[in-house]
Amino acid sequence: MSLKANSHTVVVPGSVANLGGGFDTLGVAVELYLRARIVDVRDDGSGTLTVVRSTPAVRGQNALERGYATVAKRTGRRAPAVTVDVESDIPMAAGLGSSAAATVAGIRIFEQVTGPLTDEQLLGAATEVEGHADNAAPALFGGLTSVMERAGHDPVAMQWSWPEDLRLVVVTPSVGLATAKARAALADMLPRRDAIFNLQRVLAFVHALQSRNFGGLRDAVQDRWHQPARAALVPLLNDVLALDDPDVFASFLSGAGPSVAVLASRNLDRVSQMLETMYERAGVAATVRVLGVHLSEALAGTAASGHGRTV
Repeated sequence: MSLKANSHTVVVPGSVANLGGGFDTLGVAVELYLRARIVDVRDDGSGTLTVVRSTPAVRGQNALERGYATVAKRTGRRAPAVTVDVESDIPMAAGLGSSAAATVAGIRIFEQVTGPLTDEQLLGAATEVEGHADNAAPALFGGLTSVMERAGHDPVAMQWSWPEDLRLVVVTPSVGLATAKARAALADMLPRRDAIFNLQRVLAFVHALQSRNFGGLRDAVQDRWHQPARAALVPLLNDVLALDDPDVFASFLSGAGPSVAVLASRNLDRVSQMLETMYERAGVAATVRVLGVHLSEALAGTAASGHGRTV
């Protein structure tokens, strides 16, 4: 079997994970995209995917290749050899889900050439490659997701509504930060009072979004676990977290960093300029993006409904 060029393209969104205290639990898909175009498919049963061109270039085995190989092994399906071209708007090593998007693209390509998979199969394969499900879930399903990992079973994801007018203004310093390094900065144990603090705020954050209580977001994104431990690795993190501005509802680290995000719904140009000025004055080269949320088809048009969905 051979497919013509441009006949199939898989598009996967980037994501912002953690969203304050929701470490390894919360993530939201954003309007930055990875596009993988299937160049050729050969029905030889080899079960391999090869990236023949990637923009930006990726050294070593691409996460698309790992995603494809992992889901092929997990399902046991006969799979063809696939070659793809990849273009991505998602900056790498930036805390915006570039690795998860690539992994999910490889898995979605496997679906294209072998047939549909269940949501649990999709998330299970992506989590096996990524090591955690918080970026994989929004990359797969869109919108705001929470995840629950289960011993001996594939993880599950739950979808929540996201207000259509709420944007993320994301600052990405030019120096990347490897997720492994950011995770190594975390303590193995968390004091009970800090665990309770984070649990309370994660629930408050989800409730604030469902009820459109934007005034409650500032307290709801507070965190005592990962952000304090990573502050030394992320330029101006503490400064952005301390922002007290009428147009900024909340501030938090984007994933493992070094990107930092704020939530806003008005005067977005002013908020962007304020953040640009902060980094310029500190002598830190950075890119500021205003990002909408990539909504799933299931929740598009009902973003403020206040209902969750399990996938």
